Amino acid sequence: MEIFGIPMQAMMSQLLLGLVNGSFYAMLSLGLAVIFGLLNVINFSHGAMYMVGAFLAWIGLTHFGLSYWTMLILAPLLVGLLGIVIEKTMLRWLYKLDHLYGLLLTFGITLLLEGVFRSFYGVSGQPFSVPEQLAGATDLGFMILPNYRAWVVLASLSVCLATWYVIEKTKLGSYLRAGTENPKLVEAFGVNVPLMVTLTYGFGVALAGFAGVLAAPIIQVSPLMGSNLIIVVFAVVVIGGMGSIMGSILTGLGLGVIEGLTRVFYPEGSATVVFVVMVIVLLLRPAGLFGKEK
Repeated sequence: MEIFGIPMQAMMSQLLLGLVNGSFYAMLSLGLAVIFGLLNVINFSHGAMYMVGAFLAWIGLTHFGLSYWTMLILAPLLVGLLGIVIEKTMLRWLYKLDHLYGLLLTFGITLLLEGVFRSFYGVSGQPFSVPEQLAGATDLGFMILPNYRAWVVLASLSVCLATWYVIEKTKLGSYLRAGTENPKLVEAFGVNVPLMVTLTYGFGVALAGFAGVLAAPIIQVSPLMGSNLIIVVFAVVVIGGMGSIMGSILTGLGLGVIEGLTRVFYPEGSATVVFVVMVIVLLLRPAGLFGKEK
């Protein structure tokens, strides 16, 4: 069966690839949206944290014999701990300053982390095998579905929706949002706002670390893997609306699918289609699709 002259299997394969990429876009842009929406910091080091998460998983597997499943939990926790240290020692002093200072600081952190890993491992990618439980593929009749890619989509969606629910629908989320609007009022209710802010930043970068572990078996682990992705992720955040949690999730998934379809119909434009969409959205709605107009 063909669609517009393209075999069904080829079409579905590209859609799946777009959905997998969209899952990474959604999770990374979600972490950025959480940090910007609740802390008002443009975290340019997010791609570096994604890379660190992938490298920690590779180191745990290669040098310590730890399983993929162990590192799927341990690596994000370690990345989150690194984020907490960065927030408490550096970022905390910049909250009342212009966004540019936080952007420059996190960009410097990115260069530092990439330089450290490049000096130890070079720029060539490190192989990371798919866990045995998720190896192989499932024949759906109209396409062959790799089990690991299906797991990536399922895990990403689960984490993204759980994060949205906690922030938007629970008392903890209301404290987080109120703490950024009026911290003194929230502290009057006995809430430790500085600790809450620190843990929020740690959680935001832990999401990037989690995405890095998910990505490790699909792409080779490299010090530059984050810098190759973060520009697209920033575009996703801008399109969805800075600070919009659900906007980041839906926009990430949608743009991944659009990118996949573009590879089918116009492969030359697949690398730029996200930025074309960003320009159109900014012209029509400067606050983004889900952002609030001021």
